[in-house]
Amino acid sequence: MRSVGRRQRHYVTGIDGLRTLAVLGVIIYHLLPNVLQGGYLGVPLFLLVSGYFVTYQITKRVASDGHFDVCRFYKRRFKRLYPVLIAMLVLTTAYITLFAHPLLHHIKATIITNLLWVYNWWEVKNGQSYFDQFNGASPFTHLWTLGVEAQFYVLWPLILLGLMRLFNKKWVKRIVLLLAILSALEMALLYDPANINRVYYGTDTRAFSLLLGAWLGLVWPVDRLRRNLVRSDVRMLNGIGSAAIIITVFGFITLNGQNPATYRGGMFFYSFVGMVLIAMILHPGSTMNRWMTNDFFSWVGKRSYGIYVYQYPVMIFYERLVHIGVHPIINAIIELLIIALISELSYRLLEAPLAHYDWTNVRQDIHDLRYLSWQGGIKMAFGVLALGIALFGFGQPDHQPAKTTVQARIERNHQAAAEHNKQLAEGKQTSTAKPTKLEKEYNLTNQQIKELKQVKVTAIGDSVMADAADSIQELMPQAYVDAKVGRQGSEAPAVIDQLKSQGHLNKNVVLNLGTNGSMTKDTINQILSGIGSDRQVYWLTAHVPTKPWQQTVNRQIKDAAKNHKNVHVIDWYAESNNHADWFADDNVHMDEKGNVHYTRMIAKAILNHR
Repeated sequence: MRSVGRRQRHYVTGIDGLRTLAVLGVIIYHLLPNVLQGGYLGVPLFLLVSGYFVTYQITKRVASDGHFDVCRFYKRRFKRLYPVLIAMLVLTTAYITLFAHPLLHHIKATIITNLLWVYNWWEVKNGQSYFDQFNGASPFTHLWTLGVEAQFYVLWPLILLGLMRLFNKKWVKRIVLLLAILSALEMALLYDPANINRVYYGTDTRAFSLLLGAWLGLVWPVDRLRRNLVRSDVRMLNGIGSAAIIITVFGFITLNGQNPATYRGGMFFYSFVGMVLIAMILHPGSTMNRWMTNDFFSWVGKRSYGIYVYQYPVMIFYERLVHIGVHPIINAIIELLIIALISELSYRLLEAPLAHYDWTNVRQDIHDLRYLSWQGGIKMAFGVLALGIALFGFGQPDHQPAKTTVQARIERNHQAAAEHNKQLAEGKQTSTAKPTKLEKEYNLTNQQIKELKQVKVTAIGDSVMADAADSIQELMPQAYVDAKVGRQGSEAPAVIDQLKSQGHLNKNVVLNLGTNGSMTKDTINQILSGIGSDRQVYWLTAHVPTKPWQQTVNRQIKDAAKNHKNVHVIDWYAESNNHADWFADDNVHMDEKGNVHYTRMIAKAILNHR
């Protein structure tokens, strides 16, 4: 942290190492969520750092000068935040205008709320779940974090200065810690598994990370920590810091963002651990600062803001063009290199120059544009062109993108399945197609058609299952289909319990889970435990070539079959992999021909195990 005036200059280099840990956690989570399912915990680390240094800066300035210039603080903060954000919004909107026109939906609201730093609250009501990375992810979703931080920058100096006027130091510390605890309690109380957005994006429910950092800034000011410690104290600080890093990395690997425990204390716990880690890095008597300092950490740490801002658009646009499912690691490396390149260009061309720019000279600099070098002219022309394209896209009427053929069919089949399920629940006879038609369409014998007519099946799945629901119930009229667009594997145990309580969990259970992300071992065990060993489970492998978890999900399904005698793999991935003609444009959902082959595989598997 840099001081001002005559004071000694400080820069805690180990904080760059912490920022590197945080940004890599977030990026790897986005690239390979099956590898680092808790990588989103990098965000609380960023919030902790902001909370600490803002609070430390305020209290130190008040102690030395007797006041704190809030307006000057605002100017410095937003001078740092705005240029990169605006550049990202312009470049991303220009790309969308040219190459991804459907993503212009809500572009006005997205840009305006980001410029006003309230995008996180817009996401609460209008955005998709942060953990739904399959269904049309937005290249702006990750910017919710900037809204939370900016609101903290605006409000916290006023709140803290007010508290310091009303209470003594001891009570200020107690109140700040109490506010952090209350924020965590609010997250736990408002948590709703059907709508995670409220607690995940809300400033009030995420404030505990900022407030824990603020509390640390009050009780652990870096300029008042003793440098010279006895060896035993140094070992203790290093031991605590090392344990905090291990626990943090463990959380990155294990803490599933859709686990209720995450919102009922889990995220608060890891924020507390992160606060301890920051304390150990900051202490001049500890070795942690040196351990967290190297050229790579310094490079990433100084560019961490740009890396964070540009990462999501790169991933979204790259994965729209490239099928990454077969080689997720190779594609992840390519995406990382693209992110690094763009961030480096942003740092050199935008962040570093503007960090020291004197804005009082802006009028003169505009006047001197006629003396630009040819390199400067190219940069200017590119910027003007990108801004023009972005403004054109911004000005387009905001229409809901037309439903694709697949979306329309999924909705239609989902409604038909719901009506079919209702008839089954009421014990009514369901209508069936003529056996001769089914024999020809599904390439089955008359005897097989008769058997399938009597088979009782429960099918549980996501949008792929919803798409095929009509074919499944046409061939197996006793099939009860419970499918939902965007369903994650973690939602399945509750669905199974509900079906069981309603008497709709039949002896044959077909699962299509994994399209929207990989599952933990605990989730798979809960699914199979809920179904029970007395039922036969038929689990279809996933065909999601555009996502990095495809191979992981299919490996998980095959491992489950090895460990459970009643689990049978229906290898839809292997069967369909070389049949692009079975799929719609997204290469995940089937067309009518694909639905027939999908349903036939299910029927044959059930018949083979009767």
